[in-house]
Amino acid sequence: MADERPVFAVGHMRMVVTDVPSAYQFFVRHGMREILERPEFAILELRGGTHLILSKSEEAIEPGRRAPFDLMVDDVDAVHQRFVEDGVDATPIERGSIHDSFSITGPSGYQIPVNSSHVEGVV
Repeated sequence: MADERPVFAVGHMRMVVTDVPSAYQFFVRHGMREILERPEFAILELRGGTHLILSKSEEAIEPGRRAPFDLMVDDVDAVHQRFVEDGVDATPIERGSIHDSFSITGPSGYQIPVNSSHVEGVV
């Protein structure tokens, strides 16, 4: 069978945070895979092998700043419920023609969009 996956994948995404260990634990608690954790640098893995690199900022992060990425999930309703049950500030789910989506307040006050998946084929 031919490999029908797209040629490219995202290798690394970067996020600067004020507290690396806290951010690392937040993302692990919500489903990212643990790779490496150090006080000022950490690596997590997402589905498909993309790595989220967390690095320490010496300056405060502007509250409400949009994260440099968005997340995509198979079951947006279940993930929304999981965040809410964990006490994470989450907007109501907005139903759209392409994605259903909501945003959470994540580490360092970043606003992180979470979208329903529309992936085609094997990833």
